[in-house]
Amino acid sequence: MKSEERRPTFGLDRRDELFMCGVVCFWRYGAGPGTVDPDEVLVTRDAMTRRGPDGAGTWTSDDRRVALAHRRLAIIGLGQQGHQPMACTPCHGPGRPAVISYNGEIYNYLQLRDELLERGHRFASGSDTEVLLHLFEDDGIAMVRRLRGMFAFALWDDASQELHLARDPLGIKPLYVADDGATLRVASQARALLSCASVDSTTDEAALAGLLVFGSVPEPHTAWRGIRALPAGSTLSIRPGGLRRLEQQQPLQALLRHDEHADAWHQDSAIADSFADTVRAHMVSDVEVGVFLSAGIDSTSILGLASEDSRTLRAMTLGFQEFAGTADDEVPVAKEVAGFYGAHHHAQRVTQRDFVSWLPSMLSDMDQPSIDGLNTWMIARVASSQGLKVALSGIGGDEFLGGYPSFLTVPSLVNRAAPLASIPGLGRALRLSSYPLLRWRMPKLAGALEYADTFAHGWLLRRAVLLPWELAGVLGRERAEHALAELSISQLLADALGPEPAGGLYSVAALEAGMYLRNQLLRDADWAGMAHSLEIRVPLADIRVVQAVASSLTARWVPPAGKQALARTPRPPLPLSVTGRRKTGFSVPMGQWATTLSDFGAWRKVPLLAHERCSWGRRWAYTLADTFGML
Repeated sequence: MKSEERRPTFGLDRRDELFMCGVVCFWRYGAGPGTVDPDEVLVTRDAMTRRGPDGAGTWTSDDRRVALAHRRLAIIGLGQQGHQPMACTPCHGPGRPAVISYNGEIYNYLQLRDELLERGHRFASGSDTEVLLHLFEDDGIAMVRRLRGMFAFALWDDASQELHLARDPLGIKPLYVADDGATLRVASQARALLSCASVDSTTDEAALAGLLVFGSVPEPHTAWRGIRALPAGSTLSIRPGGLRRLEQQQPLQALLRHDEHADAWHQDSAIADSFADTVRAHMVSDVEVGVFLSAGIDSTSILGLASEDSRTLRAMTLGFQEFAGTADDEVPVAKEVAGFYGAHHHAQRVTQRDFVSWLPSMLSDMDQPSIDGLNTWMIARVASSQGLKVALSGIGGDEFLGGYPSFLTVPSLVNRAAPLASIPGLGRALRLSSYPLLRWRMPKLAGALEYADTFAHGWLLRRAVLLPWELAGVLGRERAEHALAELSISQLLADALGPEPAGGLYSVAALEAGMYLRNQLLRDADWAGMAHSLEIRVPLADIRVVQAVASSLTARWVPPAGKQALARTPRPPLPLSVTGRRKTGFSVPMGQWATTLSDFGAWRKVPLLAHERCSWGRRWAYTLADTFGML
């Protein structure tokens, strides 16, 4: 086909178009006869209807061994020109098409499109989807190193008979894989793959241990043995016969690596520019964009920067009856900030009755178990009730700007206790002797010396829901030992840190971002938003922001300097009611609502969890494991 005649398979007009979507790909790669089951493809696709209620599509290869499918939530360009799956034949010379099913937004796609035009590429649309296909023709799957945004996609190269899967470096968009040895199945939601009878749905013991220790399931594990998450920042390329190549294209640790020689003044200017730039990029939409507004610096700064646009914004705040009139009540300050920046403000107070009525839906919508996603589900519900399809969230600010207490407490613990922690066996001996006395009041204190030997262990001590040595009291010794061996916590933490740690703050940032942000906050934002057909955008979880702040975070800032730098960026800067307020998390009053857990009472049979001093977080993690059938 001549290049001037070239058109995407589904191109209709030339309006720019971006989507949040559901991706599906099936490939019968095994030797011998056989095709993909078209009914399975459709069932998997339509299990994700709320990810994309605005449209759906499928593509099947001539030999019916490959099928791609897609669900569409239109955000920009509300017509059909970016309909997926999209196929393009090569622009330079003859060849067979590449076909893509893609979920996400590429914020630098216009720049990439201009470069491709200069190289002689011809476009039939303005969609970022088509840019990906052209870029693949020139650069192959290594093209992902040039992408700025959130993305997950499956791309079939009909010329080489090769399938490529990819995820963005921070892990904002998910992608799950089930492989039975003959057929590869891919989807944006793990639960969607459970509709396929051949997918092994037995419990992944490592996932169970991960849930009880971390409060979420660390990738690449999922709650089910037959499903794996494609690791963030990686590509997986598969050839006929199943030969595969997994590559880490954009390691988070490389983005965080600091430049000791960067000029301080230039750094400060670049950091402020990166904050403004990322909010501008995330505001692009043909539908109204809202803001999740708490009383914290991250979301209020995003509102302030977004308000510099000419549009009047809509801000939403979640309040709880139990917090009314206390320091944990975020509604009054959020209302003040909304007025300060001229935004329309909607606050909704949630009651225990609301929580009880919503809990079954929240649990059925939860793609993988997580103790931290209910708040996001509730605020996404508020946004959807206001008619919104896009909302900005402050997720990522604490991880990359040093906003958590762990940025102070973990280095302090490790530095102060290092001499004693280095004595072989002392920490473990103290833990074994003191835990029986401390397990009801301060169980983590028992392991303080043992876990002060490294930053990874110090971080784990602070973040853990149940400590690894406590799992025997919950699961039984044999099962706990097996599950922990399968999980390999030490390897997970080492992978998050990377091969070249660069100091205490770097280590904490790498662990917070590579473990908590990736496996919990971002994953929760995806399923909780998509449950309401809402795209949740995270401007502070952006590679340009990470690169801009990395050198300051690791070399110059002392917390809370990073959050203060963000607070100074809007014009006008944030009011004192925000910057002078003590930090509170976006929390849910589960302690007060604990009586509702009586409907999910498996934890009552476990003495460690049934004790009156046991925290709700420990009980909730166990409740989720039971609800997901993992016990």
